[in-house]
Amino acid sequence: MIYHKSKKFLSSHISHITLAYAEVGISKQAKHNILEREKERIEGMENLIIKVAKFVVFTAFMVMPHQMTTKVRADEPEREEGEPEPWAKTVGYGKERTTLLQFYYHDVVVGENATVLQVVPPSQPGSTHPFTGFGFIRMSDDPLTVGPDPKSKLVGRAQGLYGRAAQAEYSLIMALTFAFSDGIYNGSSFSVLTRNAIAEPVREFPVIGGTGVFRMARGYVLARTYFLDVVTRNAIVGYNVTLLHH
Repeated sequence: MIYHKSKKFLSSHISHITLAYAEVGISKQAKHNILEREKERIEGMENLIIKVAKFVVFTAFMVMPHQMTTKVRADEPEREEGEPEPWAKTVGYGKERTTLLQFYYHDVVVGENATVLQVVPPSQPGSTHPFTGFGFIRMSDDPLTVGPDPKSKLVGRAQGLYGRAAQAEYSLIMALTFAFSDGIYNGSSFSVLTRNAIAEPVREFPVIGGTGVFRMARGYVLARTYFLDVVTRNAIVGYNVTLLHH
C-alpha cells in the first residue's frame, strides 16, 4: 500500500515539475537532468519510508509476546533447579492473569476429625426419597492439601454448605468458598455455586468470583473422586482449577 501511494506521489510530483519548467522555458537537457535528480530523491524517500514501516511492524511483533508472558507479580519466588513443580502458578496475559491450581479436597463425614456437620437431616424413612437422602444439608470446613494423603501440605480450606438436591440420583447443590493459606495466595479465595453429580467420573463447576489475588475471578473446576468410603461417605476429591483474574 505504501509502495503504490509513493509511486502515485512520484508521478504527480514530476508532472508538476515538468509543467513548471515548461512555463519558464528551461532547455530540454537541463530539464531532463533536473527531473532525473528529483526522481532519484523521491525514490530514496520512498525506500526510507518502506524500511521504517517494516521496522515498526517487526518491533511490534517482537515486543508483544514478551509483554504477554512477563511475570506479573514481583513477589513470586523463582524456582530453583531440581525443585518440583509448584502446586499453583500464575501466568500473565496482558491485563488479565491465568492461575492454575491443583489440590485435594478432604470431606470427612464420620470420624474423630470430622470436618462436616449435618444441619438438616434427609427425608424420613418411608418417604418417597429414602435412597438418595434428598433434602439433607451439611456445613463443611474441609482441608485442602497438595496431595491425596491427608497428612500432605495444607494449602487452604473449603468452607460452605452442600445438600442433596436430586430426587432420583446422587446429586448435590454446593455453595463453597475455597480459602487459601499458602504463599502469595494466603488470604485469597474463590467461590463456586454449582450442581455436583457425584456419581460422574469428572464433574465441572463454574467459578463465580474471588478475593485477594483472585479478585474478579472467573473460570472452572474439574473434580475427580480419588477415594470414597461407601459406608461413611468420607471422600477425597482431586481438584484442577483454571482461574482468570486481575
